[in-house]
Amino acid sequence: MGEVTEFVDAIRKVAAGGTVIDPEVVRQLLRLRRDPLERLSPREREVLGLMAEGRSNSAIARGLVVSPAAVGKHINNIFAKLDLPPADDDHRRVLAVLAFLRT
Repeated sequence: MGEVTEFVDAIRKVAAGGTVIDPEVVRQLLRLRRDPLERLSPREREVLGLMAEGRSNSAIARGLVVSPAAVGKHINNIFAKLDLPPADDDHRRVLAVLAFLRT
């Protein structure tokens, strides 16, 4: 019964010139607006910080005492979590560093 009442109230509001937005839609939009860097693990943030300092993959690997392959995996995870798919016109490493510097 409550849903019917909410629906009728929403129709009345819209008919009077107002707007109605589903609370779930609002939650989804707010979730999308979160800082994408929040998705990164602490190690991925560390790797991204070293990328922002201009370090190469092998320099990052030496500094963190991990293999270059591990650094590559971290960087691929960073690209995925920041929604940076491969593209001919964009340099994902630069775009990831720009996202890091905006915070």
